[in-house]
Amino acid sequence: MNRQAQAAVLFLTGGAILHAALTDLYLRYVKAGLQPLLVAAGMVLIATAIATVWYERQAARVSDGDGDGRQAGRTSAGDEPEPEQHHEAAADTDTDTGRAVDVAAEAPARTADPDDHAHAHVHHEPRISWLLVLPLLALILVAPPALGSYSAMRTGTALQKQPWGFADLPAGETIRLNLVDYAGRAAYDHGRSLDHRHIKIAGLLALDRDGTPYLVRMALSCCAADAQPVKIGLTGRIPPVLRPDSWLEVTGTYTAKRTKDPVNDGIIPFLDVTEVKPVKAPRDPYDESWNG
Repeated sequence: MNRQAQAAVLFLTGGAILHAALTDLYLRYVKAGLQPLLVAAGMVLIATAIATVWYERQAARVSDGDGDGRQAGRTSAGDEPEPEQHHEAAADTDTDTGRAVDVAAEAPARTADPDDHAHAHVHHEPRISWLLVLPLLALILVAPPALGSYSAMRTGTALQKQPWGFADLPAGETIRLNLVDYAGRAAYDHGRSLDHRHIKIAGLLALDRDGTPYLVRMALSCCAADAQPVKIGLTGRIPPVLRPDSWLEVTGTYTAKRTKDPVNDGIIPFLDVTEVKPVKAPRDPYDESWNG
C-alpha cells in the first residue's frame, strides 16, 4: 500500500465516519453524546489524507528537480564520451589490440549513480496492510441493526445496584416513564411512588424460553459493545400473539411480582398490563437515562 492508497483509505474512512455522525446511523454504535467527537475524528482523518497527498506531491516535485539538475551537470561537464570517441575506440581495436587496451585505460571510468542504487533497493510495504480496508468496507456497506431481543435475553440485566434516589413524579393518574426509571422504582423503592398510578412505558418485546414476555431497553455506558438490557416482565392482559423485536407501548400498574435474571441473578420487576399498543421504533433505540 503506497502513500496514495493510504491517503485514499484515510479519506474514505473519514467520510464514512462523518456520514454516520451526521445521520442517525451512529446511534447504532455509540451514545448520542459522542456525536461531536465522531465529527471531529472524521474531519481529522480527511485533513490527514489531504495533507498526505500534498506532501507526497511536494516530495515528487523536489525529486524531479534534483534529477533534472544532475542530468544538466553531467552534460555540461562532458562526463560521457562523445559518439565519435566510441567509433575511434572501435576502429583502434580492429587495427591494433594493444592500442585499444591503452585507449580503454585512458578513458574515464563512469561513476555509479547513487540514485540507481536507491531505485534498485525499493522496499514495498507489506501486502497485509490492505486488510485495513476491510473495516472501511464494513462501515460503508454493512449497516448493522440495533441490538435486539436475542442479545437482551442472553445478557444479564444492568439493574444490579440501587440508585442514589428517585425524583418526584408529576401529578396525574396516568404518567409516562422510561423503562429504566420504572424498573429502578419497582425493584428498589418497592413501588411506593408508583401505587395507584397508571404507567405508560415503551420498549422492545423479548420472549424467554418459556414464552414469558419482557419489555426491554438496551442501556449504554459508552457504545453498543458494552450494552446491557434493563428488563421488565409483563403480566396481566397480554395479547395472545407476540412478535419478538417489535416495539410496544404498554399501560399498566405496579405489581410486587419479581423474578431473578437467570444470567446474573439481577432483579427483574413486573408490570401488570392493562393495555398494549404497537409503536414505531424510536430514533435512538438505546436508553441514555442509564448511567451505570
